[in-house]
Formats: sequence, C-alpha cells, structure tokens
Amino acid sequence: MADIKSRPKPAGGTRPNGAGKPRRKKAPDVEAVSEVVGEAPPPPPEAVEPDPQLTPEQAERARKKYLLKRFWISARGYWSRRGDRLAWPCTIGLLILICVNVGIQYGINVWNRSIFDAIEQRNAPTVYFLSAVFVPLVLGSASLVVAQVYLRMTIQRRWRSWLTTSVIGRWLTNGRYYQLNLVSGDHQNPEARIAEDLRIATESPVDFVSGVINAFLAASTFIVVLWTIGGALTLPIGSSSVTIPGFLVITAVIYAAITSTSMVIIGRHFVELSEQKNQAEAEFRYTLTRVRENGESIALLGGEEEERSGIDRTFAGVLKRWAMLAGQHMRTALVSQGSSLFAPVVPVLLCAPKFLDGSMSLGQVMQAASAFAIVQGAFGWLVDNYPRLADWNASARRIASLMMSLDGLERAEESDALGRINRGETRDDTMLSLNELSVSLDDGTAVVKETEVAIQPGERLLVAGESGSGKSTLVRAIAGLWPWGGGSVDFHPGKRLFMLPQRPYIPSGTLRRATAYPGAAEDWTVPQIKAALDKVGLGHLGDRIEEDAPWDQTLSGGEKQRLAFARLLLHAPDIVVLDEATAALDDKSQDKMMETVIKELPDVTIVSVAHRAELEAFHSRKITLERRKGGAKLVSDIDLLPRKRRGLLGRALWGSGASAEKPSERGAASRKKS
Repeated sequence: MADIKSRPKPAGGTRPNGAGKPRRKKAPDVEAVSEVVGEAPPPPPEAVEPDPQLTPEQAERARKKYLLKRFWISARGYWSRRGDRLAWPCTIGLLILICVNVGIQYGINVWNRSIFDAIEQRNAPTVYFLSAVFVPLVLGSASLVVAQVYLRMTIQRRWRSWLTTSVIGRWLTNGRYYQLNLVSGDHQNPEARIAEDLRIATESPVDFVSGVINAFLAASTFIVVLWTIGGALTLPIGSSSVTIPGFLVITAVIYAAITSTSMVIIGRHFVELSEQKNQAEAEFRYTLTRVRENGESIALLGGEEEERSGIDRTFAGVLKRWAMLAGQHMRTALVSQGSSLFAPVVPVLLCAPKFLDGSMSLGQVMQAASAFAIVQGAFGWLVDNYPRLADWNASARRIASLMMSLDGLERAEESDALGRINRGETRDDTMLSLNELSVSLDDGTAVVKETEVAIQPGERLLVAGESGSGKSTLVRAIAGLWPWGGGSVDFHPGKRLFMLPQRPYIPSGTLRRATAYPGAAEDWTVPQIKAALDKVGLGHLGDRIEEDAPWDQTLSGGEKQRLAFARLLLHAPDIVVLDEATAALDDKSQDKMMETVIKELPDVTIVSVAHRAELEAFHSRKITLERRKGGAKLVSDIDLLPRKRRGLLGRALWGSGASAEKPSERGAASRKKS
C-alpha cells in the first residue's frame, strides 16, 4: 500500500490499488524484460537560453541546432552504463560484419578480374574452377548480409525500446502527460512523437552510421584497386603529352563530387519540408482521433459537415506539403537516376584506350569497372540517403522538443523559481489539510490565493463557487496534478485517495477491467464486480462483465459516472474527491448514488466540487470560492449541520438511524425550498 504523501495519480485513479489489498502484479513479459535494462534516467540538462542579440531567424536556427544536441543527450545513453547490456556487443558485432563483408566484396572483385581474364584466354579449366569458387563467395556474402541485417535491426529495435521506455516513463511521471496541456511549448501530439518520430529517430541513425562506415571502408579499399589497376593515363596534346596519375581515382572523386554537390543544392529544403510534412500528418491524425473520441456529441449535434470541413482543411495541408516534398524527390531522383546510369559506363570508356593498346586485359577492365561502381556508390551514398537523413532530422527535432518540455516540467518540480505546492503529512487526526494553499499558472499568474482548510475524518466537504472561480483547479492541486503555487497539501499518513472526475476514463477491454480500473480486473471476483454494478444501478450489465466491447462509446454519460461510483465501492478508499462526478445524473439518481456511497462507505472522507445546491443535503460542511482579481479566495466556510450534532451522531447521522433526517429527505426538502 503506497503512502498518501506520494503524489496521487491523476483524476480517476487511486494511489493504492484494490480495496485494502495490494494490486496483483502481472507476470512481466520475458521478451520486454530482455529488451530493456538500465537505471533511472539522469536529470535533465540545464536550460539553454537563446542569445538576446540574435535575430529571430538566427535564434530559430540556433534552436533547431540545439534540438539535435538535446536528442543525442538522451539517445546516447543507450550505450552508457544506464543503457542496454547488449548495446556494445551488438554494435561491435555489426562493425566486424561490415568489415568482413567489404573483404568479401574485394574477393568478388578479384574473382571478377580472374573470370574475365580466363574467358579472354579461353582457359576452360580456370573458368570451371572459378565458377565453382563463386558459389561459396555468394553464400558467404549472403550470410554476412543476413547477419548484418539482423544485428542492425536488433540495435534499432532495442534502442527504440530503451529510449521509448525512458521517454514514456518521464512523460507519465507525476502527471506530466497532463501538465503538458497546461504549459506552453512545442509538444503538441506527444503520442505521435513517441510512436512515430521516435521510431524514425532511432532507426535512421543506425542505418546512417553503418552505411557511412561501409561506404568509407569500401571507398578506401577500392580506391587502392583503381589506383593499382588504372595506373597513369597519358593524353597526347599537340606535340607533347600529359600524364594523369591514378586517373580512375581522380575521375571517381570528381564524379562523386558533382553528384553529391548537386544533391545538396537541389535538396537543401528537404529538412524543412520533412518537418512540415510530419507536423501536418500528426495534426491530421489528431483531428481524426478527436472525431472518434467525441463521436456521440458530434452525432447528436449533427456536426458531421463541420467536422468534414475541418478534416478536409487539415488533409489539404497534408497534401500540399506532400506535393512540395514530391517536387524535392523528383529533383533528387533525376540526379540519382542519372548517376546510376552513367556510373557503369564511365570506367569502361576510360579504360578502353588502354585495353585497345593492350596495356590492360579484359579482366582488368571489368575489375576496374566493378571497383569504380563500388567507389562511386560509396562516394554517392549521400545522394541515395539525403531524403531519409532529412526525415530523420525532422523527427529527431520533434521528439527533442517533447524532451525539452519534459525537461522544463522536471526542472520546475525541483526548482523554487515558480513556487511549488508542498505535499506532506498531517500531524494529528486531520484527514486532509490545505495550508496557505495558493495555486498559480506556470507563468506565475495566481488562480487561487491562500486557502486554509482542515478536513476531519468522515467529514463531507462541499466546495462551491461560480464557474471559473478555481474549484476544479483546487481539486487538481489536491490530487497533485497541478504543481505550481505555494503552501502545502497534507494528508493523513497511510490513507488512500480516489478521484472521480466529471468525465470518467473508460479503458479498452472487458467491462470487468473497466469497473476495476485502475486496479487489475483479477483483484475482484465476477460476483463482487456484479454486486458493485448492481448497487450503482448498472445491474442490467451484469451478464456482460466479461464482454470485450467499446464501452467508452457504448455507455452513456450517466452510465459512465455510475461505473465510476462502482469503482469507488470496490476500492473503498479513505478519501474521495468528487469533481462534478454526478453532473450527468438526474436528481433522483444523484440522491440514490450519494446514499449508496454513504451507506457502503460510512467512514469515507468526501471532498465534492459541484454546482447543484441539492448536494448540500449529503455534506456536513461547505466552503465557497469567489473569483477576484489576483486569484480566487475562500470567502465562506459554514457548517451545513451543527458541529455538536455532527460529532455526537457520527455514523448514524448519515445512515438509517431514526434520530437523523435521511439525506434523500433533506435533498427533497432543499429542492422544494428552491
């Protein structure tokens, strides 16, 4: 059982899981455990402020440059002591395979020369022998390539797994996934950044590094071959001649320089367009997700045409950026295709004079042509990979932007610059106390000022006030979701908190899982869950407890709130915070729900945020917040029942004792008066 002084989970969750019993842990996935090992992530890097003397364009370039640096600060941790134990063995193994594979390429290059020399000399035994040798060379090369692909993709998979786990861990810690909605920054659609951008950001560097190493080794090896075979070329110029040493090497370098320079010039906007395209794609996915999540409201309001208009606008932005990116791909394809067609022909034409005068054999010409193609491919590696490199650049910056926003939240948790709401323990029997509690935005703007409240065990407190007075903000501060402000929120040691928001979260899966959430479905038996559903008026769903259905779309707003109360009965916490938790219920159902909670959990401490005056009948105390300039303030704190009666009658006051007026009767009376 977790200590309440820890930050409570977001609305709808509870720090401990289960009705006074620990949540049963699921067996860990063996593969997942083997994929990710390491320690807690290091603290975030220090904040970097832009030079105030920079122009906006210079500041933006500096920011983008730092984003790549920020990505590597976290990403390189995969190879550190905090990273994966298989990171270095796989990396070293991949490097060895690349080197051996270049050696096999050289062997095939030599074989190429020998077979054509044998054909030129009509040496049948040598041709047959070399034909037999070629099979092991091919098998060896194919095996090395397969092993290389396996190690490369293993590094990519494990690196993505390690970094994704790290980012998700930071994202979910202390409710930061919720706090990102409250702060400014470039972190929109974090789910798309984690799922898609992080995948690209970890796949491409492995391909890039292995490709660069392979290109460097291949170029180094076969430049020597070209220099050795080609030798010098003597060109007659009038009465004199010019000798060009290593003419094949010089030609290969010049050829690659022309194609690479052309690619850089033509594709200079690739990075910017890739960023815009990825952002547009993320916004399009988000728009579609919003329609699915709010399908019922849209259907009831008949908003299909308006939604279609919004989707069309967003999709038009995607198509526009794709069209611009297609233009870049067309231009780069022109360079790439032209290069691939010229590369095999150029060395043959250059070697033709030497072959015709007998200074080069056919085998040497073919070996030179093969080596030239390999060198050209190595030098022109950028030509083929520049678009993907640009895509990686954009994705790495997007995930780094999310990291920087998480950095800011993490630093704010440890800094006193903005002021933090302290969380501690009460020293007496007080269940919950707010001590000089002030709640502010992340920019320091006050929302709630200096609230002082002490709530005793079993007390039922109603928080009232007009819309916008800070009631829900106060609830978020109690739950630990809102970190900025001052003062403290103290809980009784060892007590458990449960939140019921206005819009309960319904997870995917069975109704049993949805009812038990955030506990494990197996923590309660089917009869226990059925009984809880029956108590909150959902008995008609008793036969569908094990049914896997889209319950979030199937249940009405009122049924979702009833389901949340069923969770409350199962978890039986010590403190429950109701944030407009009965707003979707009619008056009669609301009274019934509150009666059920009081009957089933007579000792629970309740903090309610609500607009309905009828709820006063189910509370013993009421505080009122009033919106004022400089932050809302507590303007009244009244007892809805005389304090002496509250202390004497105790449980009977809210139960079925004859000496107390029933909550339902009090609620009806208050409605008549109103």
